[in-house]
Amino acid sequence: MVKKLKREGKSIGFVPTMGYLHIGHLSLIRESKKKADITIASIFVNPTQFAPNEDFNRYPKDLERDKNLLEAEGTDYLFNPDAAEIYPDDYQTYISLNKITQPLEGIVRPGHYKGVSTIVSILLNCVQPDFAFFGQKDAQQAAVIKQMVKDLKYGVEVVVCPISREADGLAMSSRNIFLSEEDRQKALTLHKSLSAGAAAIKAGERSSEKLIDLMSSYFLKEKTVFDYLTIVDANTFEGVAVLTSPGEYYILTAAKIGNTRLIDNELIKI
Repeated sequence: MVKKLKREGKSIGFVPTMGYLHIGHLSLIRESKKKADITIASIFVNPTQFAPNEDFNRYPKDLERDKNLLEAEGTDYLFNPDAAEIYPDDYQTYISLNKITQPLEGIVRPGHYKGVSTIVSILLNCVQPDFAFFGQKDAQQAAVIKQMVKDLKYGVEVVVCPISREADGLAMSSRNIFLSEEDRQKALTLHKSLSAGAAAIKAGERSSEKLIDLMSSYFLKEKTVFDYLTIVDANTFEGVAVLTSPGEYYILTAAKIGNTRLIDNELIKI
């Protein structure tokens, strides 16, 4: 099917997902439809990016719901492989990046990006897209994929789209369904903290230490412990002590709210 589309001169946009779609995923579909002739989505809950103690078996699934949402958005094709198709019994090949995978999620979730890089590589080989669309919410993941695509000469343009948020600022996530009403309110701490940091930068603060102290106070107030709260260069994901102009930075945080781990970030341009 892909070869036929290529022969016809059609450009292909690709949106890889793990399913249980929300508005954030659908915004990627819309961006793909603007940029490409054909839009292909995939749904595959990738076992190799979950550690044994993580929520692979708990990850929400509703394929019929997802199909209806994709159809309503005018998605042209859905690729929904099973695990045996992707990882047969004799599977042996994994992709591992170095520097960019080491901090942040790489510390908290060792091996996670090895699984992510491997599945995205497989999917890109299957779909052969011209454009691949990812959400900014998983900012480090998007940077890892950009690096892999560059290093392995894939010839696909990685498009990173803005975070979709609920009306109160909570970053949309398939895992939000697991939040109790009380945890749902506590989860807003992530966005409130990041917004305070972004406002302070806009007002002229450039010290990462002072910014992190300010943002940490929001977690302290809610008695919430974060996995990390940091400011990094948006391209290298290396930490910075002082923000300089011109520059692009991410303020990133992750925290476990109840039994649900959430991540969020703000992209800062100076």
